Amino acid sequence: MKYTKIKHLSHPHHDLMLIDSPQEPYQCDGCKELGFKQCYQCEDCNFHLHEECAMPDSSAFHRLFRECDFRFYENVPGNRARYCDACGKDVLGFVYQCLHKEARDLHPCCMKLQRTLISDGVKLHLRAKVRSKCLKCGSKEISKGFRGWSYESACGRYCYHVACVKDLVIENWRKGYFDGHYDVNDQIYSNMAIQIKVPNETIVQQSEGSSYRPKKASKYWKTAKLALKLIISAIFGDPISVFAALIESLVSN
Repeated sequence: MKYTKIKHLSHPHHDLMLIDSPQEPYQCDGCKELGFKQCYQCEDCNFHLHEECAMPDSSAFHRLFRECDFRFYENVPGNRARYCDACGKDVLGFVYQCLHKEARDLHPCCMKLQRTLISDGVKLHLRAKVRSKCLKCGSKEISKGFRGWSYESACGRYCYHVACVKDLVIENWRKGYFDGHYDVNDQIYSNMAIQIKVPNETIVQQSEGSSYRPKKASKYWKTAKLALKLIISAIFGDPISVFAALIESLVSN
């Protein structure tokens, strides 16, 4: 059950209201991660919480870390720097941390990522170990010795790191893409500093090997684009209005 108005200990002086469509991207004041989708917002202050941060579970389990028993914390336990074991990004606020001595950490939004994404015949699975390389970075690892989580198709041809998809959106947010005017009906776009093309054609050629045929690749690009849409939607929310133009620009044809 969703509550349209809540009180939260992290912002005790005002009520927080659930809003469907923030006018612009926001930084969650709980986990400090970027947000686009529904959130709880203070009408008097520039304060926002992801739904996952506003209404967390006190304890949780995740199938990719079956040995872990996670607890929710508003402040990172301990004094040393922590990173999310799903996306590799720094943990700067709200976090789920397991009880082991060598504890694992998960951002609330990463904890809540869907296990399976399905649309128009494309099916992607959230995995800690993948067979194929990420179509953005061209590697199975996010950094040396750290794989992180990925969404991968059953056939293994389509794979993106959760971290790489986050970077893709955050990079363009920082460039000012989302400050531009976007009209869904008229398809008017401005202030678009889009330079990254996904998937990278060199990576695709390597993954496809001798079966790669540029003239017959349109179906591949269409599926790769849909896969990217699904993953952005899983991480940031429904991409139809906010991300439609961005995805069309990011994905090579």
